[in-house]
Amino acid sequence: MAFGTAGLALLFLFTAALYASVGFGGGSTYIALLALVDFDYRALPIIALLCNIIVVIGGTLRFQKRGLIPWQKIWPILILSVPAAWIGGRIIIDRDSFLVLLGISLAIASLLLVIEPLFRERKHAHQLQWPQKSWFTPFTGGAIGFLSGMVGIGGGIFLAPILLLTNWSDSRRIAATASVFILVNSVSGLAGQLMKSPWEQGSVVLLPYWPLFLGVLIGGQIGSFLASKALPELWIKRLTALLILYVAIRILWQQF
Repeated sequence: MAFGTAGLALLFLFTAALYASVGFGGGSTYIALLALVDFDYRALPIIALLCNIIVVIGGTLRFQKRGLIPWQKIWPILILSVPAAWIGGRIIIDRDSFLVLLGISLAIASLLLVIEPLFRERKHAHQLQWPQKSWFTPFTGGAIGFLSGMVGIGGGIFLAPILLLTNWSDSRRIAATASVFILVNSVSGLAGQLMKSPWEQGSVVLLPYWPLFLGVLIGGQIGSFLASKALPELWIKRLTALLILYVAIRILWQQF
């Protein structure tokens, strides 16, 4: 078990470095890696959300320092997503239902990782605009937040393609917005998850997994440094998409 945890910590470090370099937290891949080694399903969202928080704090601070966070445009997205993430985290769900929901979510996340760069390349050609309906922005944020809280994915992986497709802003500000979205929804979702019995004894439950948290802390710092370098973002997303899709298919195959 010790060797397994150490190996996972190295994989988490590598994952955090990759995701932090492109503005995400990595929650979908943390869950995928944990699912591969048959961790208790109740611990999956708790660990993944906490790892998200550790990674995206640095990214959010970096984006804020550069003045890339459009705070006035973000709040309508967050106004329902934060309470929805808490509600989603609070919902008690049985193992089979959780795994089916997780498998579907990972499959969608994998698809979005692949097609997001296409959105980025073609958004100017389509010239789509963020819908002007007053309910659309809060509803979108709330729906993603709710799902994020339930399965332990920060939600940026779902939000960013929508923002890119609708030409909400430029790519750098969308990455900054996704970072803030992941951070606040991960905190809210984690609070909801920790309130569920018997996992409310947070420190006791999480203590055995401290190498994973140390791994993402180090990896997040490496990713923040690499963010200024010319990394092949497209290939990073494609490789992680393949891993996530493999786990999604494996989970769904076992359930059906």
